[in-house]
Amino acid sequence: MPADFYEEEDFQGQFKGNVFKRILDLMRPHWPWVLGFLICVIIVSILDAYFTYLSKQIVDRGIVNKDINALQQILVNYGILILVQAAAVFGFVFLVGVLGERVRYDLRQSLFNHLQRLSLSYFSRTPVGWIMSRVTNDTERVAELVTWGVLDSTWGVINILTSVIFMLVIDWRLALIVIAILPFLFYVAVQFRKRILEQFRNVRKINSKITASYNENISGVRVVKALGREDENLREFGEQTSAMRKAGYRAAWLSALFLPSVQIISAVGLGGIIWYSGATVGSGTFSIGSLQAFITYMTSMLWPIQDVARVFAEMQRALASAERIFSLVDTTPEILDKPGAFDPGTIRGEIQFEHMYFWYEDELPVIKDLNLTIQHGETIALVGSTGGGKTTIVNLLCRFYEPKRGRILIGGHDYTDLSLQAIQSRIGVVLQTPHLFSGTIRENIAYGRLKASQQDIEASAKLVGADHFIQRFEHGYDEQVGEGGVLLSVGQKQLISLARAVLSNPEIFIMDEATSSVDTLTESMIQKGMEAIMQDRTSIIIAHRLSTIKTAHRILVIEDGQIAEMGNHAELLKLKGKYYNLYTRQFRFEREDAYNIFKENNQANLSAG
Repeated sequence: MPADFYEEEDFQGQFKGNVFKRILDLMRPHWPWVLGFLICVIIVSILDAYFTYLSKQIVDRGIVNKDINALQQILVNYGILILVQAAAVFGFVFLVGVLGERVRYDLRQSLFNHLQRLSLSYFSRTPVGWIMSRVTNDTERVAELVTWGVLDSTWGVINILTSVIFMLVIDWRLALIVIAILPFLFYVAVQFRKRILEQFRNVRKINSKITASYNENISGVRVVKALGREDENLREFGEQTSAMRKAGYRAAWLSALFLPSVQIISAVGLGGIIWYSGATVGSGTFSIGSLQAFITYMTSMLWPIQDVARVFAEMQRALASAERIFSLVDTTPEILDKPGAFDPGTIRGEIQFEHMYFWYEDELPVIKDLNLTIQHGETIALVGSTGGGKTTIVNLLCRFYEPKRGRILIGGHDYTDLSLQAIQSRIGVVLQTPHLFSGTIRENIAYGRLKASQQDIEASAKLVGADHFIQRFEHGYDEQVGEGGVLLSVGQKQLISLARAVLSNPEIFIMDEATSSVDTLTESMIQKGMEAIMQDRTSIIIAHRLSTIKTAHRILVIEDGQIAEMGNHAELLKLKGKYYNLYTRQFRFEREDAYNIFKENNQANLSAG
């Protein structure tokens, strides 16, 4: 991977209580469900402890004293309470399942909504794999914590407390032995917490890189195969998975060591109980039923302690996931509406760039003192070498970024005084690499105007020349395009993108090298579609093929973030400057390509003859 590959935030340091508090806050909107399952869990835990106390009564009153009536009454009570506990178990399993789905829904909805609000710069520097890992893996882990994790830990804690209370009722001296070992268990938990959390943070960090690596290699599989990068990619991927395996081993080792440590400490307490009570049973001051109950309470406490320990170990992993989720949620969009931002109703009118400077995070100026006025209805073409700043200019106009210095005026208003919705909803953009969404052709054309009629959709497609190939599909406008439009050619996807732009009826139209990846025939079709869209609209075209911009009102040659030349096609050719060189060089290359194709075809015909 390149040296500047995006590194995840490193969440080091002590466990933060505010993270856990924010996790619990996820349950606040669903408090009736939470309250319901907590009541059910408490009932189950109390009855578990009470059943052991009933077992003591069975031994002491029913068996030792041979009281048949007492034994029958205890058994009747036992049966009734079993039914109550069964109902409570059904209740908490059902309620926690519903609560889990609600929390998952809220988390994913919140993350998706927040991602929609983030600025373009965030997605430029953040790998898709990192974001996908937050939305899928981490949300699932946090949802598990706030449902089954809370349930298991609540059951464990209540079970321990009720067991201690019943032991105090039976014999407070023996109960003190149990209470004495609790601080040791707490100390072990604190020490393991720190170490387990650190290892799971490393696991999550490496896992996010692996997800990003999967995404890159799958989406770029053609490039990988074309360049024969399989072995090198496999080596890099192997290094990442090896690092994750080692971190996972360390985390698993610590988690596995936690439970035996708890068991050893508990066994010491159990040994003390048996040693102390052995003598007292013989003297008659301590009944056999009481000893049996104490041993049962002590051994049964091991399960809730182990459950709490397991939840605690998993909680460390969930907390590491939650930290990353909240880091995404807490990311502030860099482009926000000012207080009092308004919608002027239209952005038709003059566009002015005044002494505009812009740079990205490295603070190296990409745009330098740009001054430009674009009249309403004017078509402006931007040409120049790659990296000159052409795409940055249109990104600034779309307000995906904002100038670092200077300003942009639209219709006489500083565009930062206008709402983002007012600007971006009235600008239509067609990119060099068209993107379609899974679904039908109809749904993709109507993506920006969901309530558009079938008549309007077909009219837009006809206007840009897309209707003729759409009608040839078996299902016409209801034909599936596949993920990312994979079932269509690049030219077809581009024409559908143009139809989508026409249907949204933009007031400003932007084409970013939309014909650079298509053949000459498709280019002429796209060119006709562009001409239809640009009627009575302010249009900005970033062009690679200069033959497509001859009719532009003005052509700007952008070099090193500045306007090197400006004029129409004929004027710039007369200057015999940068544009002249670009145009004549491209014209010569196109003629050479055409001649070579003609020559090859002619030779093939002669050989065949």
